[in-house]
Amino acid sequence: MRWNRISIKMGASIIFLLLTILLPLGFVIDQVVYGFYVDEEKQEMEKLSSRYASAIAHSNNRMMVQMVSTMADFSQIPLYVTNEKGQVIANASVPGITVGSYISEEDQMALSRGETITTEYRAGDEGGRFLVSGQAIEGEDTFMGGVFVLSSVESIDQSIQQIRLMLTLSGAGAFFLALGLTLVLSRKLSDPLVHMERATRHIAKGDLETRVDVSTRDETGSLAQAINDLAVDLKRYRDSRREFFANVSHELRTPITYLGGYARIVKEGLYQSEEEKKQYLTIMHKEATRLKRLIEDLFDLAKMEEGKMDLEMEAIDIKEVLENVVERMQLRAEEKGIDMISTLENNVPFLYGDGMRLEQIFYNLLENALCYTEKGTVTVDLKLESEERVLISIEDTGIGIPAEEQPYIFERFYRVEKSRARKYGGTGLGLAITKELIEWQGGSIDMSSQEGKGTRFDIRFPIIPDEKEEQT
Repeated sequence: MRWNRISIKMGASIIFLLLTILLPLGFVIDQVVYGFYVDEEKQEMEKLSSRYASAIAHSNNRMMVQMVSTMADFSQIPLYVTNEKGQVIANASVPGITVGSYISEEDQMALSRGETITTEYRAGDEGGRFLVSGQAIEGEDTFMGGVFVLSSVESIDQSIQQIRLMLTLSGAGAFFLALGLTLVLSRKLSDPLVHMERATRHIAKGDLETRVDVSTRDETGSLAQAINDLAVDLKRYRDSRREFFANVSHELRTPITYLGGYARIVKEGLYQSEEEKKQYLTIMHKEATRLKRLIEDLFDLAKMEEGKMDLEMEAIDIKEVLENVVERMQLRAEEKGIDMISTLENNVPFLYGDGMRLEQIFYNLLENALCYTEKGTVTVDLKLESEERVLISIEDTGIGIPAEEQPYIFERFYRVEKSRARKYGGTGLGLAITKELIEWQGGSIDMSSQEGKGTRFDIRFPIIPDEKEEQT
């Protein structure tokens, strides 16, 4: 596991890349330096051989050849001189070459043509290797022989070895410096990822209070912030879900308790009159209806999560749907002393939607409005907003929604202020289901609210369905 860490992989990748660059680069530099050094040596030898040849050619002193040989010997420059026949007439410290011997016919012909000879000479097994530069000795239209200057290849190799050693040490130093920087850099880059990995494992185990330090503003910092946001969302979802199950348990237990208790009373005849019996049956009917609605909400939620919501899409008179819902809710509004005002335009075209689901949408919104409004009005407006869509507005003068709670009201299981939820009841599914149903029918819903003043929902539906709605 240790060798599988991202810092090791990153460091190894950078080192491999560095070696891939350094090794070929070192080889190229070595060849360039070697070639440059040899070329410089050859040019120096050519200058010396040309200088000696010129001195001999322009001198009338018969001892000039011997003087050049002695001078070269004193300067430790290997050199030998040949006459016009290719015979060696002077030798200064060149092993394997004897006075009186002859050079090759090929070299002799090249000299006679005035060409410069550049070759390599090996003086036996132990005499060493030499670079040779030969220059013709030419008088006035007369070939007089040649001068050959030699340079030991071993001395050149020693110089090149020193340069190679310097290059090797420099490359090694650069490599270890890069290795240290790579380790530091890879650790610096990988440590935040390791911390994030540990944090996500804690989050996966249910520790949703875990947070990652956001120390940069780059992609790593963005990822860390995303993990923190995920932990916050998961915590809110978990808390909402726990509360949802507690609420569902309560919401189920209450009607079941009522149904069981009153059913036992009716069954055992523990009522005083038929009127009292009807009252108990009415309560049982209301609780059964309440239980049915809760089960339907749970069933709708399950189908929405699976993406299998069934809609019976057809041409719908939206005004008629709203009139029916408003008429049903009117009695409840009167019981609470709330004025319900509806303003429904007559020129609104038919919509393409599911009539039963549209009733469910408006029923949920009006029920919420009446539930959270103690006095004042609930207003329902319908109008043609544009040639392509209609606008339905439902507004109340109720207690409103706190600003910090508004971004979450359409989330599943979310309920505004837990104390308020306990007072007014509910499971936190109504608005989530409403929003899903609206969007499944190609519409949209917006909310605006001021705490203590009321809440307004704006629902928009297209008049002409798009392809998605036709497929639905």
